[in-house]
Amino acid sequence: MDTVEVTEKGIVQSEVTLVSQWLTRFDAALQNNNRSSLAALFAADSHWRDLLAFTWSITPSEGGDTISALLAAKQPATQAQGFTVAPGRTPPRRVSRAGFDVIEAIFQFETKVGRGFGVVRLLASDPTKAFQLMTGLHELKGFEETIGKRCPTGEAFSRNFGGTNWKEQREAIQAYTDREPTVLIVGGGQGGLSLAATLGRIGVDTLVVDKFPRVGDCWRQRYHSLALHNDTKLNHLPYMPFPTSWPTYLPKDMVGDWFESYAWAMEINYWTSTEFVRGNYDDAAGIWNAVVRRADGTERTLHPKHLVFANGLVGEPHIPELPGLKEFKGEAMHTTAFTNGAHWRGKKALVIGTGTSGHDVAQDLHANGVDTTIVQRGPTMVLSIDPSAKLTYGIYNGIPIEDGDLLAGTNTKPMVKKNLQTITKRMLENDKKIIDGLIARGFKFTDGEDGAGHQWMVRTRYGGYYLDGGCSQLIIDGDIGLLQFDQIECFVENGVLLKDGSVKPADLAVLATGFLPQEVVVKKLLGEAIGSKVGQVWGFGPDGEMSNMWKRTAQRGLWFAGGGFNNCRQYSRYVAMQIKAVEEGLLGWA
Repeated sequence: MDTVEVTEKGIVQSEVTLVSQWLTRFDAALQNNNRSSLAALFAADSHWRDLLAFTWSITPSEGGDTISALLAAKQPATQAQGFTVAPGRTPPRRVSRAGFDVIEAIFQFETKVGRGFGVVRLLASDPTKAFQLMTGLHELKGFEETIGKRCPTGEAFSRNFGGTNWKEQREAIQAYTDREPTVLIVGGGQGGLSLAATLGRIGVDTLVVDKFPRVGDCWRQRYHSLALHNDTKLNHLPYMPFPTSWPTYLPKDMVGDWFESYAWAMEINYWTSTEFVRGNYDDAAGIWNAVVRRADGTERTLHPKHLVFANGLVGEPHIPELPGLKEFKGEAMHTTAFTNGAHWRGKKALVIGTGTSGHDVAQDLHANGVDTTIVQRGPTMVLSIDPSAKLTYGIYNGIPIEDGDLLAGTNTKPMVKKNLQTITKRMLENDKKIIDGLIARGFKFTDGEDGAGHQWMVRTRYGGYYLDGGCSQLIIDGDIGLLQFDQIECFVENGVLLKDGSVKPADLAVLATGFLPQEVVVKKLLGEAIGSKVGQVWGFGPDGEMSNMWKRTAQRGLWFAGGGFNNCRQYSRYVAMQIKAVEEGLLGWA
């Protein structure tokens, strides 16, 4: 958890002064485009993450010489200036980040084309040197969001006697009978909704298509007991926060209903029961030929300039070739098909996989009177929802969520890992009793790559961990059985044959075996050539950022947006601004 030094008013003022002095020197060095002056402002071990402001991409850089060289190269086109402590934001303060004592501040600035906010962390031991810097573009000049004082007047439909009213106009707009959408978003979950809402606020015509019958069904149709595993206050979508009266951990149906309300309130053009079935890019025309299939089976070819996959970070359910599974006479299903265990009361079930979904399904089956055994295929990290999972979001404690997003977006890959290693150590201390109990039962536990825990797993494989909702104690107590997959020889008609010659009977096998990677979906829908050109989606790329996420890809007009609620809220702005900049001729594709 972040530590904040309690200081007197005079010391706080000195922190403002120290940050202001550094920003003034930084601004002057940029105006003079003086590389050596810039380099002198950074510690030897320093990190800069640019979110569009200088590089029009998500760009990390390390070391004073490298940072100064990139700043100097980009400044003539960027024309960044006016770096000052941002009024009204969390004031400069002394904190510890990644084991370093720093003075942390949020600042504002502007460029030739936009305005931005950033974060600087000065070494507390030498406030003339920056340890970390983030520069983020917040808005484009002339294309600011239509919110607050810039919101629409409503003249087009208010008291429009003899003409169409708001509802009729919305229906006509959503039909797309007279035009093509500029942006087509595939997937109407938190990623698609966040981006569509943001694009709408800056005047980009956007259509969301989703295969489910209702907005929000991507959550409603998941298993019966599902609830979010992190705090509601961290999961707000852009512009429209959850009611403050809502529970700490939202159940899936509340999330689904909120999505439906959000799409209506944010006036998002959204086609339900519509599946994206295939597409190709017309290089000469600069548009996609995107085929969608409606509920009645008819197909329509749309021609957007931009195609965004916001259908999750993974593809179709992964059904591995488990030995003998075809011989199993009971019912086998993936977790995506599982609703609840009530249908299986008095029966026996095997759950193959020990990620969060596997544990939740096993616990649901047990609660419904099903004799349940969970089968572990590989080492898994287990951590408590409270307090351990909350440590990951400690940076948000006591400050507005908008400020927390800026602070969270400052870390480059090395700093992410250092922070997570520190947090994971505390998690292991918090959860020692549960972890020891699981290991004693034969559970294979891991704390992740280099001890960086479950959030590193999220970034690298999007799985391999369990946020404990109570299943761990059931395993420890023997109420839910535990088998290692390497104890199993194969499936047989009535269960699984173990290597000791005995048979573990089962009526149901639930496969908590994860999903195919997104790149498999891309190749299926857009073809092998485009899929191979784009390559890996999610996971760390060579630059230390998430591969192909939230930025221009190798395929013109193709974008990927997704992740948890906080990812979608943070990065929808940056994707939207890039698309708007392309449309306004401010940004090319190469």
